[in-house]
Amino acid sequence: MASESKFSLSESRPKKDRIFLFDVDGTLTIARKEIDEDMKKFMEDLRSKAYVGVVGGSDLSKQLEQLGDNCVNEFDYFFTQNGLVSFKKGQPLASTSIVDFLGEEKLQKLINFILKYLSGIELPCKRGTFIEFRTGMLNVSPIGRGCSRAERNAFEEYDKKAKVRSTMVKVLQKEFADYKLTYSVGGQISFDVFPEGWDKTYCLPFLEKDGYKEIHFFGDKTYPGGNDYEIYTDSRTVGHSVKSPADTRKEVTKVLTSK
Repeated sequence: MASESKFSLSESRPKKDRIFLFDVDGTLTIARKEIDEDMKKFMEDLRSKAYVGVVGGSDLSKQLEQLGDNCVNEFDYFFTQNGLVSFKKGQPLASTSIVDFLGEEKLQKLINFILKYLSGIELPCKRGTFIEFRTGMLNVSPIGRGCSRAERNAFEEYDKKAKVRSTMVKVLQKEFADYKLTYSVGGQISFDVFPEGWDKTYCLPFLEKDGYKEIHFFGDKTYPGGNDYEIYTDSRTVGHSVKSPADTRKEVTKVLTSK
């Protein structure tokens, strides 16, 4: 981690029991792209007015690519992989693993089934890295995470009609019904597989423990099956559904200016 925070995380911010919690893709950034200057400046200003956190499904390396090398130190809370790998003011919190939950035998059975299923479907194109192992989940991409930006965009449009991901999720839900897993479609090209309860709500106990009672969550995949749905609808949060980084700024401003 970068050793020094660029921005001051002031302890004099008002409403010490309120925090603004953000998804990454589609909320702070365009999907898989770097945060732009407008959002950087907006977040810098917000950090002087409120407690701020990030919760994303991706692993730390991808969030560093999108939000900057020092981003872990620039937020009060930084939750990667839905909170399974977490940081508070730059310091790591306890983490856990899907291997510990499933065990190696079950995990390999799941991985082998996924690979066999993907080998039997045809798409407009396929590239590489169809399964990405993360600490708390598997990320499954039918097209492969090695695709180009143009191929990523094309698959997203294709999937809206062909329902490749949602169809595959239904197959896995039936085949591994006794594994107690959740399947969550997110981003443009993939879906996540993780133990029940390990969705983005996994991060909420960390905030509750520290006394936050007003948790505003901002995300774009807030529909049923989207990877923001569970935390967006959770009784512990005030959910805000957004369509883009610009929309996020508008929604945050509404909260800040409301009485």
